[in-house]
Amino acid sequence: MIISQLYVYPLKSGRGVELQQAQVETQGFVWDREFMLVSGSGKFITQRQFPQLAKVQIQIERQFQEQNINVTLKLEDNAFDAFSFDSSLSSSSIEAEIWGDRILAVDQGDEVANWFHRYLELSSDKVCRLVRQSPEYVRSLAQKDFVFEPRPIGLADSSPVMLTATASLAELNQRIVEIHLSQAMTIEMSRFRPNIVVETLEPFVEDNWSSIQIGEVRFKVTKPCTRCIVANIEQQQGIKDRLREPLNTLGTFRQLSEKGVMFGVNMIPQNEGTIETGDRLTVLQTRS
Repeated sequence: MIISQLYVYPLKSGRGVELQQAQVETQGFVWDREFMLVSGSGKFITQRQFPQLAKVQIQIERQFQEQNINVTLKLEDNAFDAFSFDSSLSSSSIEAEIWGDRILAVDQGDEVANWFHRYLELSSDKVCRLVRQSPEYVRSLAQKDFVFEPRPIGLADSSPVMLTATASLAELNQRIVEIHLSQAMTIEMSRFRPNIVVETLEPFVEDNWSSIQIGEVRFKVTKPCTRCIVANIEQQQGIKDRLREPLNTLGTFRQLSEKGVMFGVNMIPQNEGTIETGDRLTVLQTRS
């Protein structure tokens, strides 16, 4: 099994950036979910409320000091003006909330906040701020989901790394085509926003893995990934799927728990290192 694609999502709920090589740390891929939008109360903002966030690209262009970077926000179709700013970790900190976790994050200033305010077409009484993960605050994985020692996690929802497999997508697409009687109904892997895509032959074989190695890095496979409404958002256009796919079809055969439907697997890096497209995935341990 070979790794075919690698992605980071510098802006939580923004456009993914495809990589040929990724640096993996214990809390996930470097630059993955580094930035996040929050409301006036500090609660995180995602495609769940604003599907058009899928179109926002973040380009990290250069590092001008340690941990300080130049950032450009833009849309691929240039339908909205691009914006560049210098991101610093020395700005003021504000409280933010992600899935009930209260954290300290670094506010990125009024100008970039105004850019998002205009792009999302918020009313004058609504507030949004762009924040960056603070190295001084380490968020931990939810203990209710993991039975081992606490591990750091960035601004991802529930796990540092998420992997999907090509044979599983092929099986899902075959079922979608059969239900809707249309070859045009197939969906792309981008709907699931993975960090790692692996070429497989057997659908959902990844459910059986407990421990794997890719390149220099070993991963603990914790559980199948519960899918939310974001999977129904077409990532290129930033619009909701009118037929509510793929969640409707996944619900017919991937309802693996009371929490919802599953696709892909959540993973935790066990060490730091580099992985590349073309690396072989080795299964170290399967579930009993």
